[in-house]
Amino acid sequence: MTLTERLDYYRKLTEAALEKALSSPNERYYPSIFKAVRYSAMSGGKRLRPALIMEFCRMCGGTPEQAAPFAAALEMVHTYSLIHDDLPCMDDDDLRRGKPTNHKVFGEATAVLAGDALLNRAFETILDPQNTKGLPAETVLRAAERLAKASGMDGMIGGQILDMESEGRQISQETLMLLQRLKTGCLIQVAAVMGCIVAGRSDPETLGAAERYADHLGLAFQIEDDLLDIEGDITKFGKPIGSDVENSKVTFPSLLGAARCHELVRELTDHAIAALQSFPDHAFLDDLENYLVTRDY
Repeated sequence: MTLTERLDYYRKLTEAALEKALSSPNERYYPSIFKAVRYSAMSGGKRLRPALIMEFCRMCGGTPEQAAPFAAALEMVHTYSLIHDDLPCMDDDDLRRGKPTNHKVFGEATAVLAGDALLNRAFETILDPQNTKGLPAETVLRAAERLAKASGMDGMIGGQILDMESEGRQISQETLMLLQRLKTGCLIQVAAVMGCIVAGRSDPETLGAAERYADHLGLAFQIEDDLLDIEGDITKFGKPIGSDVENSKVTFPSLLGAARCHELVRELTDHAIAALQSFPDHAFLDDLENYLVTRDY
């Protein structure tokens, strides 16, 4: 498969798992929450994190299909974080993926509940034995524990707090690196790790290599995102250009300059690809890394 074909295949597996997870016979009684969660969860996006879970699972001897419930769960956690990040009490954004943000369509209260619902549904999905047939209970629990930690106070939420507390302040490159490793990088890193775990590979060497790849990828991805916030085209980027400056956020370009950021993206990309050498057949991830850091949206 080409890069595009495999990404499309992984996207279809993820969205089928999402459709299944976000349906319920109770929808007829209170449909608004189901409409709200589907509005954001099924609104497209790159589905990067699900692709990483499925690809690492495949490289470690598993199948993308057995990783699909975990991919959907991670995408639900990611989507919940976007819904909450867009709220007036956070970044107060009007657009996400080229569409009005969840609270603009459904109101703030429903948007908060939609985010909460997605977070809960993520763990319902991977802890439902019907979705993980054939996997040892220990494997499922290990994957769930890694996802919980990556999305909690020692991960994404910790990064969000650092982000909020850094607005309007000058922070060091070290603090900015930590902020982005937590806020953005943790969910990218856990995607790679969960893929290995689901395939039955939990040895330190394998998980360490996956973590190194994803750490470099996550930082490169965030720096590229920061660059797009000042250089991108709103019709492609899908959210307002310049919102980081408007919200008085310290970004990599504001700290290091755009030229150094472009250099750093290439350095991180090379390090990420080097971390994959212990995995067989990693050409897809090499191509994915290069694609993500040369994208224009």
